[in-house]
Parts: sequence; C-alpha cells; structure tokens
Amino acid sequence: MCDIRAITFDVGGTLIEPWPSVGHVYASVAGELGITGLSPARLNECFLTAWKALDGRAESKADWAAIVQATFQDVAAVQDSQPLFESLYARFMEPSAWHVFADVPPALSALHSRGMRLAIVSNWDERLRPLLARLGLLERFEVVVVSCEAGSRKPEPRIFHAATEALGLSPDQVLHVGDSLEHDVMGARAAGMRSVGIRRSQGREDPLWIQSLSQLLGRPPSA
Repeated sequence: MCDIRAITFDVGGTLIEPWPSVGHVYASVAGELGITGLSPARLNECFLTAWKALDGRAESKADWAAIVQATFQDVAAVQDSQPLFESLYARFMEPSAWHVFADVPPALSALHSRGMRLAIVSNWDERLRPLLARLGLLERFEVVVVSCEAGSRKPEPRIFHAATEALGLSPDQVLHVGDSLEHDVMGARAAGMRSVGIRRSQGREDPLWIQSLSQLLGRPPSA
C-alpha cells in the first residue's frame, strides 16, 4: 500500500464485538445470580445510554461499575450491584463473551505475510491484553497501545503517536483502521497518520470506509 509500513487497528467494533450482544451477556450473568426475566434488547438500550453518559470513557473498574449500575437501575431491582458487577467484569475477560469478526484472522495473516507491521491502538481497560491473548490475537501484533496504560485516549494525537514511536515510524507511514469516525478516522488524521473506517454493514462504496479488512490488501490508503 504505497509507502505504508504499518497498520494500527482499533479493537472493539473493528476486530471483535460482544457476543451475542452486551445485553445478552448482561442478562445471562444476571440470570446466574437469580435476577431473571430481563430483556437483552432493553439492557442494550440502557447500556448505550450509560455508555454515552460517560462519553465512552471506560478505562477502569470504577468506570465500568458506574456503567453497570446505571444500566440496571431502570431494569431490575438490584439491592447490591457489586456481585453483579464483579461477575460481569470477569465474564468480559472470557472469549465466550466475544466474537472475532470472520475477516480478521485471514486479513491479519495475509498482511503479515506481505511484510506489513501490525499494531493496536485502543481505548480499553486493563483486561485488553489478556483478552486478546485468550482470543489468539495478541501474538499477531508487534505493538499494543492501550489508553489505560498510555495516559491518553483516542481521538487525542498522543495515543496514536505512542504507537508510531513504538514502531519507530513517522505517522505518515502508518495507516489506522477503526469503526469510529471521530475517534479513529479523524483522530488518526489529526495525528498525521492515514486512516480508513470500517463498516461491515456499509451498503455502498465510500472512499472513507471499507466493508471488510480484506479490502486492505493492495488498497490505496485514504489520505
């Protein structure tokens, strides 16, 4: 891909997604603790509201405890949310709570075989590295930059520069791929990198977005 020497990837929504959904996992774990009859769809709605209220800033256990409490407060009468939170926090460290998109393994393998260096830049908490290891993905990446460790988060340029510096490359030699226009596409460009967004549900061609990671193979990167 022209003079691109490395590709950095977002994680959630780009490489993996909660499975079958956040609401399904929340309902399942709650059921194991005797809180039954909850609607996964309703939990998804409440989770999204709680997530947006925190501006997607969930990089510590305290952040996630607040999100869990806010998610359940209008759905179920939970006297003490701590046991529920601890069970959910642990469950999302398990591979069973996640789905690796089908295009991910073959695309990463093909890019690696062509000499492309691979890295991760993600807004995540302390669980990311062990989760990626359990999913068989960690070993595929030369550099992993996580917001909770970097002291910066997308779309701030500093977190992207942490990755380019670790790779020993200039920002314009690195392409970033992610599912968020603000955090990934525009954030990377503000840091001097090239970028492209991924929307697997995209119904039409758009130079800003790809529908599969396989399109990175031989694809001219966006400016």
